[in-house]
Amino acid sequence: MASQAQPPQVASALAKLGADLRTARQRRGESLRAWAVRMAVSVPTIRRMEAGDAKVGMGVYATAFWLIGKTADLKNIADPAKDAQALALEILKTDRRRK
Repeated sequence: MASQAQPPQVASALAKLGADLRTARQRRGESLRAWAVRMAVSVPTIRRMEAGDAKVGMGVYATAFWLIGKTADLKNIADPAKDAQALALEILKTDRRRK
C-alpha cells in the first residue's frame, strides 16, 4: 500500500494539498460533481484527491491545478534551476575536483 510506504512528511503534504484544493473548489462555488465532470473523473476520485490520497494519479492533481489557474506553478515545481540542494551538491563536486 502506497500510503504505508510514504514518509509522514509526504502524507502531511498531500493532506494539505488536498485540503487546499477542496477549499479552492468550494471558494469557486463548484460542486464535487461539477469538478468530476470537468476533470473527467468520478466524484469518489475527487473526494480521494481532496483527502490527500497518494493513490490518486498525478494527472488528476495536475488537472485540478489547471482548474484553479495554477498550471505555471505545477510546471515549475521541480525546476532544476530552483533545486538549491542539487545546485549545492554540484558546487561541492566541482570544488572537490579542483583540489
